[in-house]
Amino acid sequence: MIFERRQLFAASAALALPSLARAQAPATDTPLASVAEPIAPTPRVPSVPQPIPTNTPVGDTWNHAAYMTAMRASGRDTSLTEANFRVIQTRRVEALRRIEVYLRTRFGSADPAVLRAFAEVPREYYHYMYEGGRAAPLDAYEADPKPWAIGYGSALSDYLGQAYMTQACEPKPEHVVLEIGTGSGFQSSLLSRIVSKQYSIEIIQPLGRGVQRIYEPLGYNNVETRVGDGFFGWPEVEGGFDTIIVTCAAQYVPPALLAQLKPGGRMLIPIGQPFRRGQFLYIYTKDAEGRVRSRKDVGVYFIPMTGEMQRRAAPPGAPVAPSGPPANAPRT
Repeated sequence: MIFERRQLFAASAALALPSLARAQAPATDTPLASVAEPIAPTPRVPSVPQPIPTNTPVGDTWNHAAYMTAMRASGRDTSLTEANFRVIQTRRVEALRRIEVYLRTRFGSADPAVLRAFAEVPREYYHYMYEGGRAAPLDAYEADPKPWAIGYGSALSDYLGQAYMTQACEPKPEHVVLEIGTGSGFQSSLLSRIVSKQYSIEIIQPLGRGVQRIYEPLGYNNVETRVGDGFFGWPEVEGGFDTIIVTCAAQYVPPALLAQLKPGGRMLIPIGQPFRRGQFLYIYTKDAEGRVRSRKDVGVYFIPMTGEMQRRAAPPGAPVAPSGPPANAPRT
């Protein structure tokens, strides 16, 4: 994901809107360009934040030895020292505070299930450059959140953007969720800690194959991934999906995704022209009778959905992204 870098305040001030886009993130600390514009007024932040749990499920068992074991089991090399692991855990507590304040700023309250998921899933485990094979766990929980390159033109999105997307999904324990764009696997891991079953599709074969190995070492056995074109969804899943989350900019909504959305379901999808400003996150809902409604949520900037989306014209009546001036899209 890609979004415009904004100044962040860790405690009481309003935080930036999310860097939500799956992106061609540079491998250095250079910030990515992006845009996120509020459509509705920002709710007031309550004066006393809720406490963030520090003794989480991962906190009880996650230590340097567990990290090294999980990395080896997932087929990824790392040389992280125990001293640096402790530094990361200190930063993690601070990042959890930022997430809680941010969600309260954007939504008026922070979903406890979303906070628990962020507290449980060890983000440092996902900071890995698959193109070249290099772990970068010390980049996790940075004070100025931004996307980080993971190779093949993809990125680990910044954690505030992922917090926004996760809460906007309104996940529930009984839900079955489909993600279009696995990327680092962090977003699907977050949702898997809340929902019953998580599916995810990645179109980039070497990235998708590599990321498929990361879930089992953490015991995340309710995640199923495949390499393929998310334009077609996952039609073999009987009954469809309660939630579909798309992490790349589509020029229109793929019909198969709407068809696979359950009555009462919810889909988050960025719509806009490739590498141009004027993209927006749309939230689609389907009622019990199958009627579909949509609303424009926030302005965003994502790299484009590839594959069939770029080959097939929009069906009649589909909302089509307006054209706009080209953006200066960052590249690796």
